[in-house]
Amino acid sequence: MNRSKTEKRIKKLRSEIARLRGAYHVENAPDVSNDVYESLSRELKALLQEYPEFNDLNAPENRVAGKPLDKFEKVKHQTRMLSLNDAFSYEELYDWEKRIKKLLSPSPLQREGQGGKVNYFCEVKFDGLAVSLIYEKGVFVRGATRGDGFIGEDITENLKTINSIPLVLNSLPISPLSGGGEVSNFPPDKGGLRGVAPAYLEVRGEVLMAKKVLIFLNKQNEKEGKPLFANTRNVAAGSLRQLDPQLAKERNLDFVAYDLNLGAKLPFGSLAPKFHSEKHQMLRELGFKVEKLEAKCENLEEAITFIKKFEKVRPNFPYGTDGIVISVDNLKLQEVLGVVGKAPRFMAAFKYSAEKATTIVKDILVNVGRTGVLTPLAVFEPTMVAGSLVSKATLHNMDQIERLGLKIGDTVVIEKAGDVIPKVVEVLVRMRTGKEKKFKIPGHCPTCGGKIEKREAGPLANFSPLRPSSGALGSKRDPRGQKIREGAASFSVAYYCSNPKCPAKNERYLEHFVSVFEIYELGPKILRRFKDEGLISDATDIFTLKKEDIAPLERFGEKSADNIIAEIENKKKILLSKFLWALGILHVGEETARDLAIHFGTLEKLLSSARQPARNVTQRDSGGDLAEIDSIENIGPAVLKSVSDFFHDKNNLNFIKKLKKNGVVIEKAEKIKAGKFTGLSFVLTGTLSQMSREIAKERILALGGKVVGSVSKNTSYVVAGAEPGSKLKTAEKLGVKILSEEDFLKMLG
Repeated sequence: MNRSKTEKRIKKLRSEIARLRGAYHVENAPDVSNDVYESLSRELKALLQEYPEFNDLNAPENRVAGKPLDKFEKVKHQTRMLSLNDAFSYEELYDWEKRIKKLLSPSPLQREGQGGKVNYFCEVKFDGLAVSLIYEKGVFVRGATRGDGFIGEDITENLKTINSIPLVLNSLPISPLSGGGEVSNFPPDKGGLRGVAPAYLEVRGEVLMAKKVLIFLNKQNEKEGKPLFANTRNVAAGSLRQLDPQLAKERNLDFVAYDLNLGAKLPFGSLAPKFHSEKHQMLRELGFKVEKLEAKCENLEEAITFIKKFEKVRPNFPYGTDGIVISVDNLKLQEVLGVVGKAPRFMAAFKYSAEKATTIVKDILVNVGRTGVLTPLAVFEPTMVAGSLVSKATLHNMDQIERLGLKIGDTVVIEKAGDVIPKVVEVLVRMRTGKEKKFKIPGHCPTCGGKIEKREAGPLANFSPLRPSSGALGSKRDPRGQKIREGAASFSVAYYCSNPKCPAKNERYLEHFVSVFEIYELGPKILRRFKDEGLISDATDIFTLKKEDIAPLERFGEKSADNIIAEIENKKKILLSKFLWALGILHVGEETARDLAIHFGTLEKLLSSARQPARNVTQRDSGGDLAEIDSIENIGPAVLKSVSDFFHDKNNLNFIKKLKKNGVVIEKAEKIKAGKFTGLSFVLTGTLSQMSREIAKERILALGGKVVGSVSKNTSYVVAGAEPGSKLKTAEKLGVKILSEEDFLKMLG
């Protein structure tokens, strides 16, 4: 065969192999046997060995990199990868619908687009690992994990091993382009039509492992005497975290797409999707595998019908699933509803009742967390629940034990909420023998012997609608978005170890600290070893470690020491928001730390505000001299108190000084760009019809303004939407200028 004929043969083989892969992985309709497929693949491989000039890195056969990676690089997502709020009952779904309809009721988009109706789209919620795929001019260039939603890990080479992820997209027919846009022309297809691909395309979906593959792998592990895999989700996630792509390939993973982002420029003109359901169709046309079981629904009742139908087939479904995702189908209405905290308002995840099992509680142990809080833990005989073996379940706190009426020796019902987290949900009192024992919180810390203190852990409702919990959608919260003050909610009780030098507290805190700083070389076992060897006593000592401290230790050596020191050195610079999160301030998680960082910009300014003297505890709880922190939207009384207490503690201030002395550099928060709102502060109240309050906040910040949570005489404007709260009356009383939504939109321009 001459060179010309070889080139044509290679193109033909590639085309047919790509078609067969599509038939098998996307359409689930293979039309040849595996033997035929493998024979074609072998022929292609042999020709490429003889004619290496025809090798193409983007060709279907090149799905595995040549060598393992040293580490995963970080990737910043162009748009945040969100999580979903959960609903565990139909009642919670109806509550969700009431909230979104209330937000949409004055919307011209809703009235004009759907005659006042909200249509929904239902799809299967897979139990796998969410990933983002980036295509440029139709070619797969990068894939990343969700990470924290903002930054993930580059796992491109591992994703290339998944046959259902196309390396080159199918072309779409050219349509009249409504707004131009960058495109790449594909060669004419069989019908003579030309096609286009966007200059940029992001596809999001779930990496999965089929149940039958897990069974096969566990049979192999059993024969070889290896531990069995717990469930498909863990194996899929673990496989993609392997640095050697060959290991990922051997796991036979799959990919199902569920969303796409065409970027700022839409290349398909009239083909640009207007509904979420149309996105699924476009994904199929591009060559992605999309689950066939989905439904467009005229109302929520039809969505619930779909949920009930899928529940019947779920046990025999080939992949692990934990629910159904219900979306507002109209993309323009999705824009109006926007995002609240980490989750979109326009989507909800209905979770099926978790699989339950019974077991006997053998003991109740107590763990000491990094803040010193004691958490009771039920220990029972290893029990199979939702496909995995569990032997422990958190009991959260004493309130939970008393609510359940739980005793040591009780027969209990356990379940895995969302098929992931095991918990005790019921005590079978009729199964008691009379030998059960009541559990009591120890008087002294089980780790250090320090005295145990009983404290109120703060109001249970200390959160904002802009930062939803990961629990059910039906959680109680102020419908106007007002902060819930003390007295407006019940308190939880917790027990704490009073010893500030408790080793357990210190160990948990170390793990939290290095996790936020992203010092991945320092896992829990290594941290524990360094503490045992006396190399570190607290987190500040990490940044004083030297190669000669680590290399002599057994099981380490020169290379391990070099890697650890290099990782620590690379992570000495940290953003203010992450630094505040790393400090472990009570009630200050990732989102609250980001709010504080954006508002103050530097640690010094935050310290100055937090350390203003408060004359008494009551005054500090109600704002008092800490009004600037209290003015930040989403900051409640419990957060205000814990921030103030933390920065009034000399030990904490010395800890920060020591970190700086040892080389930690706290980078300033990203400054708000100057614009026509520079120097102006806004308070948002009520419901806006043209955009969500979150989007309004982003627009104000983009123009240089500030958004605060409470009205004062220094407030520039109060933007009042439908059903404004008490902030409007405060503004009227103080003489602050009030803007209607129309006035506000005119100011935005």
